[in-house]
Amino acid sequence: MPKLKLTIVTPVYNEEQVILSFHERTRAVLDKMEDVEARIVFVVDRSTDNTLALLRDAAAKDTRTRVLALSSRFGHQMSLLAGIENSLDADAIVMMDSDLQHPPELIPELVAHYRQGCDVVFTVRKDTEDASKLRKALGNLFYYALGRLSKTPINPNAADFRLISARVAKILASRFEERNMFMRGLFVWIGFKQIGIEYTAEKRFAGESKYSLYRMLKLALAGVLSFTTKPLHLGLIAGLLFAFIAVAFMAVVFVNYFLSQETPSGWTTLTIFLLMFSGVQLIVLGIMGAYIGGIYEEVKRRPRYLIEEDISHHE
Repeated sequence: MPKLKLTIVTPVYNEEQVILSFHERTRAVLDKMEDVEARIVFVVDRSTDNTLALLRDAAAKDTRTRVLALSSRFGHQMSLLAGIENSLDADAIVMMDSDLQHPPELIPELVAHYRQGCDVVFTVRKDTEDASKLRKALGNLFYYALGRLSKTPINPNAADFRLISARVAKILASRFEERNMFMRGLFVWIGFKQIGIEYTAEKRFAGESKYSLYRMLKLALAGVLSFTTKPLHLGLIAGLLFAFIAVAFMAVVFVNYFLSQETPSGWTTLTIFLLMFSGVQLIVLGIMGAYIGGIYEEVKRRPRYLIEEDISHHE
C-alpha cells in the first residue's frame, strides 16, 4: 500500500522566536506517522525579522521542508492560497499556523478522518487560552452577524487549521479567482463530506499575535462581502423606513398648520430626524462603497501573490 502524500502548509510572518520550535515539533509528529510521506511548506509573507534566514537553514538540512518566500506582504489568506497552489501533488493538505497555537499532535487525527472518506476535516476551538475577552466578544459578534446575513453557516469557533483532500485543493486552485478570500466560509460553501473536531488553542509559544484589530476587521469585511449582499438590502429597508417617517411627519405638520394657523413647534425634533436621516444616508453610501471597492479589487485582476524565492534542500 503506497504511503499517503501529506503536505503541511503554514503561513509565516515575523515568527523568528517560534518557527524552529514549530518545525521541530511538527517534524517529530510527522516522523511517527509511518504510513505517511509528509513535507512542510512554509509560506513567508515578507517578514522583517530573521524568519526567512532561519527557514533557509532548516530547508538546507531537511529534504522534506520547502520555503516559499513571497515578494511582498500579501496577507494570511493569500499565503495559504500560495501554499495550496504549490502543493497540488499531495493527496491531502493540512493548513495550520506556525505559532504553535494549532497543536501539531492533532495532525494524525485529521489524517484518520481523511482516510475514512472526509474531504474537509476542520477544527473547532473549545477555548483559546490567551485570547482577550474583547477579541472573543468581537469574534462571536462577527460570526453571529455573518450567520444571520449569509446563507452559508460558519461555526463561530472554526479555525484555519484544517485538512483538505486533493480534489478540494484542486477545485480551490482552478475554479476560484477571488482576490478577497475568506477561506473559512469558502470551504463550507464548497461542501463535500466534512467533519469537525474540537481542540484547545495553546498559549503562544513566543512573540505576539500578528492579527491586529484592523486586520481582524479587514478579514471580517472580506467575509461579509464574499458571502452576502444583505447589507445592501438593509440599507434599502432603512431608506424606506425613514422615507415613511418623513411622509408621516410631513402630514402631521401639514394638518397642524391648517388647523391652528400657527407655525408648528418641533424644530428640535425636525433637526434630530434630519441628522438621523443624513447618518443613514452616509451608512448606506459606505456599504455601497465597500461593495464597489470589492468589485474594483476583483476587476483589476492583479496576481493574488508573487513568489520571490522557492527554497528547498535540492537547490
